[in-house]
Amino acid sequence: MLRLPTLPALRRRAEGWAASPRALDVVAALFAFGLMVLDVPGLARADNSLTGITATLVLAGGAATLVLRRRLPWLPYAVALGLMGWLHELTMIQFALYSIGRYRGRRAAVLATLSYVAVAYGYFLTPGWPAEHGATVSDFLSLVVPIGVLAAGVGIAAYRQDLVRALEVQRREAAARQAVQEERISVGRDVHDLVGRELTVLAVRAEVLAVRARGGVHQKDFEELADTARRAHLMLNETIVRRADRDAATPGLEGLPELARESERMGSPVDLAVAGEAKALSPLRQAAVHRVVRECLTNAAKHAPGLPVAVVITVEGPDLRIEVRNPLPKTPPDPAPVSTGTGLFSMEERVTSMGGTLRARREDGAYVVTALLPTGLPR
Repeated sequence: MLRLPTLPALRRRAEGWAASPRALDVVAALFAFGLMVLDVPGLARADNSLTGITATLVLAGGAATLVLRRRLPWLPYAVALGLMGWLHELTMIQFALYSIGRYRGRRAAVLATLSYVAVAYGYFLTPGWPAEHGATVSDFLSLVVPIGVLAAGVGIAAYRQDLVRALEVQRREAAARQAVQEERISVGRDVHDLVGRELTVLAVRAEVLAVRARGGVHQKDFEELADTARRAHLMLNETIVRRADRDAATPGLEGLPELARESERMGSPVDLAVAGEAKALSPLRQAAVHRVVRECLTNAAKHAPGLPVAVVITVEGPDLRIEVRNPLPKTPPDPAPVSTGTGLFSMEERVTSMGGTLRARREDGAYVVTALLPTGLPR
């Protein structure tokens, strides 16, 4: 059974539409038509083969093109020039010039205004130009030129105001991103202070236990635990304290086999294939490759545990291609993996910042992540 929208829903839709740019375009078209329709009695009496009804329809069709003034501002402009020559109607050209100035900027508005004056002067020189629109050249110029200049000037001013507002929005967004970044740095420092201390304590305790267990079966285990704690502490320092040198702290292609071994220890075997030409990449690009592969392997371990992962890195002309593919599990893992949902966004941000592209998709029963990076190598 078809359910009709409720009154509150209709009200919300109406309010949303009223605040949209399309609503303003419709209002502009209606306003222009309302002004032009005042000339219908005179148009019907003029020698243009139009009656009151047909003149109204022609003006309505011309005004309707203003609905497209944002995407196609030159369309109402062309229609306005036609109406000016046929019906000697000057109202429509004001809206058209304003729209060009508002949505195409100063150069387009100046060009449109000069063209309008030239076309209008050509109409003035032809027989039949009405005396009320300028019986002499000076009268003509005093009427036609101010109309075009004023309309285009107001449009240019509105265009600049739009730019100012857009820049202000960008400034606020940048300030918000800066605040988020500062908060992340603050949190990172707190993590370093708190977790770093615990890692230090863990390393010291493990070393003490290794000394106590010297000669015992668990001595090696305690020593490995102490080494792991020290490496974790070092990694924490490299990641947070030396954030400015983050790319130098990130391994390059030489770290990919270790990533594959870690993934295999977690139960997901990795088939890693790296083209020899890729080893000539800069450390910055190699760090980007390492991060993309690391995030993909982490996601595969979370969402498709125990399934094989294929990592292929090749050089295709000026681009480096990274493709990571893993089968989709028949049933979702239980329990559900813990995920922040920002891994893909972080990868994409990393790749696009270097002029590349990243695409993640489901394909033939597998999850595929493909990244293209410019190699930066001489051809």
